[in-house]
Amino acid sequence: MFTIDAHLDLSMNALEWNRDLTQPVEEINAREKGMTDKTDRGNATVSLPTLRKGEIGLVVATQIARYVAPDNPLPGWNSPEQAWAQTQGQLAWYEAMEAKGEMVQIRDKKALNDHVALWMNGEPNDKKPIGYILSLEGADSIVDLSYLDKSYEKGLRALGPAHYGPGRYAQGTDASGPLGKNGRALLKEMERLNIILDATHLCDVCFWEALDHFNGSVWASHNNCRALVDHNRQFSDEMIKALVDRGAVIGGALDAWMMVPNWIRGTSLPKEMDCDLEKVIDHMDHICQIAGNANHIGIGTDLDGAYGREQSPYDLETIADLRRIPGMLQKRGYSEADIEKVMHKNWLRFLNEAWS
Repeated sequence: MFTIDAHLDLSMNALEWNRDLTQPVEEINAREKGMTDKTDRGNATVSLPTLRKGEIGLVVATQIARYVAPDNPLPGWNSPEQAWAQTQGQLAWYEAMEAKGEMVQIRDKKALNDHVALWMNGEPNDKKPIGYILSLEGADSIVDLSYLDKSYEKGLRALGPAHYGPGRYAQGTDASGPLGKNGRALLKEMERLNIILDATHLCDVCFWEALDHFNGSVWASHNNCRALVDHNRQFSDEMIKALVDRGAVIGGALDAWMMVPNWIRGTSLPKEMDCDLEKVIDHMDHICQIAGNANHIGIGTDLDGAYGREQSPYDLETIADLRRIPGMLQKRGYSEADIEKVMHKNWLRFLNEAWS
């Protein structure tokens, strides 16, 4: 079934992990055998041929570069200008993939529906380009608001103001505090440009402030439920209800520590924690119970988001295994129509409305 994944850090993997994503996952992992510079070496799950194998023809693909102040222990760049340059290098990789025919950028409603028609025309998928919607995860690289205009012109269509820790425009996971005037100004400019607000990673205070100040389209590309895994990275039931009321779609994430409680990063293993694909269905189903329907859930895997198979569901070898999700939903009693919504139609409906 044609599938949309609303969150993949493809360019980060290509540039910072030095992975040739035009190759099958198996070849990427073979080339990394014996490497120890990153904890997930040899455990990749995502590449462009593997996306095609799984019928994942459209993704929301990120740019990501954090600015870190001198007292911030997180990895990142020492100035906003350096962070901006990093995101532009990531954009250059996407453009190189377009030039090679591997990918195609989706910027508007016509391009979206033409691309979906191509992928659903019944012909083999092995030569079709992967469509990508450009998203920015964390706004630190927006040096000033004029850079948001530059980004929009280059195709940016979704933006999450925060990532982990404190940010220049918003506070993210494991941080707290308000948006402040810079964050509110960013939201106003995003609204003017019709850039989608990605509520993922916003701390609770910023989440509620953002919903109050932003009148445009809101989604959560990759987020799970606090009721099942109690951490500020997840959404509370009240937050989920607020997103449903705004017409948002929430993408189920496959980072194991977000799927099952009591995960210890760097120590826990998926099998011993009983973390399989069924756990993300639990999170999706929880959102459906709050919404009263299946209109607000989708897939936003975040696979290979600075982790690999060592922190993914144990029954997932590659991203192509998303093909198993329809059967899991069917066993839970979901109708064929609702399964199609989860795999692609909810994201398509959202985008057609946002870009109308």
